[in-house]
Amino acid sequence: MQRIMTPLSEMGASIDARDGKFPPLTITGGPLKAIEYKLPVASAQVKSCVLFAGLFAPGETKVVEPIRTRDHSEIALREFGAEIGYARGVVSIQGRPSLKPLELYVPGDVSSASFFLVASQIVSESDLVIQGVGLNPTRTALLDFMVSMGVQIQVLDVQQTNGELVGNLRVRKSRVRGGLVEGALTAAVIDELPVLAVLGAASEEGLIVRDAAELRVKETDRIATLEENFQRMGVRMETRPDGFDVPGRQRFRAAELDSFGDHRIAMAFAVAALAADGPSTIRDAAAASVSFPGFFDTLQRIAESTAG
Repeated sequence: MQRIMTPLSEMGASIDARDGKFPPLTITGGPLKAIEYKLPVASAQVKSCVLFAGLFAPGETKVVEPIRTRDHSEIALREFGAEIGYARGVVSIQGRPSLKPLELYVPGDVSSASFFLVASQIVSESDLVIQGVGLNPTRTALLDFMVSMGVQIQVLDVQQTNGELVGNLRVRKSRVRGGLVEGALTAAVIDELPVLAVLGAASEEGLIVRDAAELRVKETDRIATLEENFQRMGVRMETRPDGFDVPGRQRFRAAELDSFGDHRIAMAFAVAALAADGPSTIRDAAAASVSFPGFFDTLQRIAESTAG
């Protein structure tokens, strides 16, 4: 939690943590002040944290981004009536706004959809439509990248609701090449990298990921947990401090896997298990419910439909 505690402390928050950075946190209430904070690493979560704190700080709070990240928080705050600015990599919010109540429609999460997009390329035949997916331009880099790998994706019935674009995605089994994720693209698809690694192993040329040091400080060290589970499945992976290489044309061996309490690792390896040579088990698979409570029921329903 240190990367969130640092800017909040600069704003005047009083936060104590185990070993100075781990939960549980003890937060003592008090006045906050507006600051200008430069993100050391592109992170939508840290940006949002500072902006929400800025709601309660008189004056203008600014966040400087090295690379533009997803902007759901800014769109939602603007819809509620907050004054949000964006210019030359700086996001700002005016403190103490008068917010209005709204009735909101929350679109489906493209990160959650990513597991089914990849699953459609793992099974032998597929033609899948995913309805009501959020198509925010800061998130659709995932779709552009998968298309560049050769995945056939169609975007259908696009409309705008509460400032967010929403539409349906049709995806079909395709000839998947490989790809390179680096720079701004890495920041744009950071949460989808675990399942993209699975796709990379099944692709023709593999997946190379650079500039992804943030993976080390997610719910788990996702580079390490990917490597551990891939090893159990007999899949090769070369790691480095800020990324990894996964060669293509690999076979998945059935194995006893571990989510390590990370929802995206649980779901990514459930998708990988579809390509395994026998039944696999995932320890602490319930971690998936953090972001997708019905994930396994949905995956089973789609797998049975495809098999039929």
